[in-house]
Amino acid sequence: MSLHRKKYQNAILYLCQALNGEVWGKKKLAKLLYFADFDLYEKDQRSITGDVYRALPMGPVPETLEEITAEMVKNKIISIKQVQGLNGYNPTEVYKCLIKPDLSVFDDEEKKMLDRIAVKYGNLNGKQLEELSHAEAPYIGTELKSKIPYELAFYRDTDFD
Repeated sequence: MSLHRKKYQNAILYLCQALNGEVWGKKKLAKLLYFADFDLYEKDQRSITGDVYRALPMGPVPETLEEITAEMVKNKIISIKQVQGLNGYNPTEVYKCLIKPDLSVFDDEEKKMLDRIAVKYGNLNGKQLEELSHAEAPYIGTELKSKIPYELAFYRDTDFD
């Protein structure tokens, strides 16, 4: 699978826009992308971003996320600011979209999937998304720090209605 840079960047913009213009937390952004990619793979045997995910202690993380978001900041497409955590929590990154996503890069299925992810998971925080991803076959079936095979998406029982 190869990286789809344009789709990757626009998926991040799409999710930010759908969640009132910003995504709170790297963990949350990583999990939203995971659910978008693995749900689409389970349904259509393809992913939106084309990224590789690793099974890390906090759940699936896309390998190229840092590189893509750094590029987006450099090109003034998003801003990332550190917000001090409350009650001793670590500071968190807030990803804010500075431009609208280019929807022409997505087909109808991909747009539907991104909408579904925003609606289904958008109101959850990073910790809640981490727990959901930990309960799924792709994460359970992968050794820690290893690449998560997309084929494990077929062992989930996602309700697409």
